[in-house]
Amino acid sequence: MLEIQEKFGTEGYEELLAKHSNVVKLHITEAMDRGEAIGFIAYSYEGDHTAVYDIDDGGDLMLCDGLVRSVLFKSCLKGISKAVFDMDDDSKLEKLRKLRFILPGSNVAENIDSFMNGCEHCKGKEKN
Repeated sequence: MLEIQEKFGTEGYEELLAKHSNVVKLHITEAMDRGEAIGFIAYSYEGDHTAVYDIDDGGDLMLCDGLVRSVLFKSCLKGISKAVFDMDDDSKLEKLRKLRFILPGSNVAENIDSFMNGCEHCKGKEKN
């Protein structure tokens, strides 16, 4: 069974931590299947925005969607309404554009609270 859960520590992510040594508190959320990590998202809370540094979804678009949504949801709970995807890999940014988290030519998701609540709006349309 797939679970998405925050990892409380950075064991196994030393290379990522070294690459982002300027980050005060790097958070890792993993996608777990039968006790094994099959993907992750690395991020930090930076006051007015959440910075996302890396995503590994093993090539699974739906897993990418779930990992990003989990972090955006936690950001909303903290009152943060913007996410900046600070990643060097253009293919990962393109995946986020395909999923409509960010617009073409951008790496920023604005007003994520509205975005996350948009799902409720779509569900209401299905019933009508």
